[in-house]
Amino acid sequence: MSASTKPYEVVERALELSRADGCVVIADEESSANLRWAGNALTTNGVTRGRTLTVVATVDGARGTASGVVSRSAVTAEELEPLVRAAEAAAGAAGPAEDAQPLVAGVPESPDFTDAPSETSSAVFAEFAPALGEAFGRARAGGRELYGFASHELTTTYVGTSTGLRLRHDQPNGTLELNAKSPDRTRSAWAGRATRDFGDVDPLGLDEELARRLGWAERRIDLPAGRYETLLPPTAVADLLIYQQWSASARDAAEGRTVFSKPGGGTRVGDRLAALPLTLRSDPAEPGLESAPFVIAHASGGDQSVFDNGLPVGRTDWIREGRLEHLTATRHSAGLTGLPVAPEAENLILEGGSGASLDEMVAATGRGLLLTCLWYIREVDPATLLLTGLTRDGVYLVEDGEVVGEVNNFRFNESPVDLLSRAAEAGRTERTLPREWSDWFTRTAMPPLRVPDFNMSSVSPGV
Repeated sequence: MSASTKPYEVVERALELSRADGCVVIADEESSANLRWAGNALTTNGVTRGRTLTVVATVDGARGTASGVVSRSAVTAEELEPLVRAAEAAAGAAGPAEDAQPLVAGVPESPDFTDAPSETSSAVFAEFAPALGEAFGRARAGGRELYGFASHELTTTYVGTSTGLRLRHDQPNGTLELNAKSPDRTRSAWAGRATRDFGDVDPLGLDEELARRLGWAERRIDLPAGRYETLLPPTAVADLLIYQQWSASARDAAEGRTVFSKPGGGTRVGDRLAALPLTLRSDPAEPGLESAPFVIAHASGGDQSVFDNGLPVGRTDWIREGRLEHLTATRHSAGLTGLPVAPEAENLILEGGSGASLDEMVAATGRGLLLTCLWYIREVDPATLLLTGLTRDGVYLVEDGEVVGEVNNFRFNESPVDLLSRAAEAGRTERTLPREWSDWFTRTAMPPLRVPDFNMSSVSPGV
């Protein structure tokens, strides 16, 4: 397909070529720009472009409806019909799809469906790059070295179906990760930001925060494993709750396989999970965290179904004022469980805290630990959602409201569901970048949490 061919024309042509009983075509136009730096100097930068086309063919049969899905990049005009035929052949060879539902219909067409895709470029860094250069100079003068990268992607997705849907969504996604290190590499501090356009990212402010943390680390204190009052910053809370949300399948809970399963059968919907009146929600219209207002499913699996493509996505309260309100459910799994349809969403917000800043929570701490971020998070037990992982880039000891030094890193063992039930304080909700899951999920807003007895199960030699 030539670069001048408009994506909506590709979608329309693929639908025309289809001989299946039903067809969904998804065209993703992707562009990205990035900067990388090390030792207070830029090292590389670049811009990329890409196209991916996904065809979903559905074939009705006496035993049910089958589906076939084929995705390819850089599809030429000559390759379009073979791609459609490949999807149809895959559907013909498959058995009835368990998640089969009528394709979505009746959703109003996106007014910009026939417009050219949006694109990013190096211009997105026009204000950020000079400020980053200034941060390099200040770090150099202060005896610090800055390492990291900034990336901005913009994906325009077109969805067309044989039932008449013509939908489009533009999704910008920017991330910044910044490390400051002492010249001898014995001290390290990290900060990250998620952004739509880099207009709200302040590298000078981030360098100032990292300089403060490197200063804290000049005094080293060794502590044993154990349970400590711990302040989790928003980034760490995001990493834990993203994993919790990925595990919040209505079907898995109803089948008794997860922490959201009720002993004896059924789910824990309606149960109190958090001692504090916290609300965990998703909303495609959330300012600064906007995401697709309809389902975009390139494959079926878990709580996602290709038959749900185009299904509207609105605000969903997963936990409302401490009580479990919804679990993720496709139309198929909702029918199996008797729970409402609740599509997976692409942002996550936790709110309902006191409004205190992390610094204010530190000032109110008698003795405890302040974390920077979590790393290498893995599941230990799905029945309790017990997770293990490591602290990284700074764990600090707080005494009488002041940070008195850096302590060793730990391995932790905790369940985010259990943490919500034990959290003694939640602070001010703010946009944050999860450290562990930033390659997959970036649009989050979280408060810091105070946990009175966070389980640091062993000492880790990591930094």
